[in-house]
Amino acid sequence: MAIPGYDSSTVDEFTLEHVGARVDVVAGVVPERFGLRKSDRDPPVDALADPVDVVALEDVKAVEAMQIALVYDPSQLPPGASPTDVAVAARTDDGWEPLESTVDLEETTVTATLNDLPPGSTVVAGYDDSDDGNGDEVV
Repeated sequence: MAIPGYDSSTVDEFTLEHVGARVDVVAGVVPERFGLRKSDRDPPVDALADPVDVVALEDVKAVEAMQIALVYDPSQLPPGASPTDVAVAARTDDGWEPLESTVDLEETTVTATLNDLPPGSTVVAGYDDSDDGNGDEVV
């Protein structure tokens, strides 16, 4: 997976195959211990995959771009939910915050592309109906 607009030789890639997670980052400093691991956190109610921790996120400096891609299970969507209402969500002090994301229905992945660090180091693919007009954020 390439971050659009960046030469692949400038992108550091980290993959955690057994949970279907990948992070690509373009930054001035990416520490050697940076990577991914399965999280011990409880997933949100509407999670469509297991949460993943981005390890040593706080040590990444001068971020130009970061792309987080997660595999999700579409069979876990609530009845009647649109398959495009899936987002990467980051765990913050206030709960799970959905990030602007793109869904690949064929690959059953959801991807968030950021120009900075995510608001939290634990991420998950989840159902997000925050654009349905009722103001509820389910993730």
